[in-house]
Amino acid sequence: MSLTIYEMAYSPFCIPITAALRACGVDFERREIPNWDRSELLRLTNGAYYQVPVLVHDGRIVTESSGQSEDIAHYVDQHFAGGRLFPERLDGLQQIVIEFLSDDVEFNTFRLLDPHTLDHIGDPVARGLFLRHKERKFGRGCVEQWRREAPAIRAEADRLLARFETTLRHSPFLFGAAPVYSDFLLYGMLGNLTYGGHNRLNPEQDALSKWFEKMGKVSFSAGA
Repeated sequence: MSLTIYEMAYSPFCIPITAALRACGVDFERREIPNWDRSELLRLTNGAYYQVPVLVHDGRIVTESSGQSEDIAHYVDQHFAGGRLFPERLDGLQQIVIEFLSDDVEFNTFRLLDPHTLDHIGDPVARGLFLRHKERKFGRGCVEQWRREAPAIRAEADRLLARFETTLRHSPFLFGAAPVYSDFLLYGMLGNLTYGGHNRLNPEQDALSKWFEKMGKVSFSAGA
């Protein structure tokens, strides 16, 4: 079997897929895609797609069908996780959590990392392309605005994450005794936030911190 994930290692939507594949005990190759150069993805998809993650499984290219889909996660679930990521009993309820994470939480957490990401891009062309990608979506000067507003953004992120702290004080995972896709997606948001050690988890959210450490080692074969 051949399995490759095209990713950005800090992406909050790539981290859940690699973590789920590791939990399934699947061997896979990782190909890092620079944010400022998506040409490899465009060649791979014949110009049709440029986002990450992308899976290539035995020659089959798997992408998202829309900005709101979880097609890649469902593919991993069907082919490797045996339905553990999207159990039928959680249909609907889990979607509410997924949308909250993908919209509200991610909007705050990625803005706390992006200024640090920019600081580590030495090449002026790559730096300019990274900024262009961000500013086309969020407006001119957005990254520096996020840098200035970091305390307020962090306060809002912590406020949103507090509900997961409350849940995890009473449950090993978000929906009970075993992780589902919502767990992996939250893990991706926090992995993005803390990538490179620039931001740390709130020390007052102890249950969330312990859960995050546990998710980094989770294995379905070990009876997660």
